Amino acid sequence: MKFNFLSRLFAKIPALETDRLLLRELKRSDAKDVYEYSANPKTSEFLLWETHKSQEYTKEFIDYVISKYKSGEYNDWALVYKFNNKMIGTCGFTKIDQENNVAEIGYVINPEYWNMGLATEAAEAVIDFAFNTMKINRVEAKFMYGNDASLSVMRKLGMKFEGYHRDMLFVKGKYRTVGYASILRSEYKR
Repeated sequence: MKFNFLSRLFAKIPALETDRLLLRELKRSDAKDVYEYSANPKTSEFLLWETHKSQEYTKEFIDYVISKYKSGEYNDWALVYKFNNKMIGTCGFTKIDQENNVAEIGYVINPEYWNMGLATEAAEAVIDFAFNTMKINRVEAKFMYGNDASLSVMRKLGMKFEGYHRDMLFVKGKYRTVGYASILRSEYKR
């Protein structure tokens, strides 16, 4: 039953809004903005994916996302900075464990917009959506060791740091230690 609810919910991803951001579905017209930050090695340093090597690759990625939206299988919002109408990143669910009522969030921001609190602002909207619309019990996030900025965002969101899994992932030719943080519905309500 919940699967049908979530697939229907994300088949037409609902727009969310914050003071400075519009969270909406990713569109093919975002290709230039997506490529701008996805081709920057600073963006992907602590992420699983490699930098985008061409605008054509970025367009193919967006087409893939759009096809997954249609089936309700993609749960990520494009972040549009309202002051200049520029698409500056994404935020959403990297995984939803319906059986255990857990969602994992992730976010990516164009480095030109770092240190402005925008990742926190976007993630706050997504966490609120998780607890109040999806009725999730636990929202968690992961970060690679050394990504102190991401851990800082998690702490600002009220997440509790839970520890590290040493050399958990083999990414870009080396083993990476991964940190975990989470917030529970009972903590969020406070």
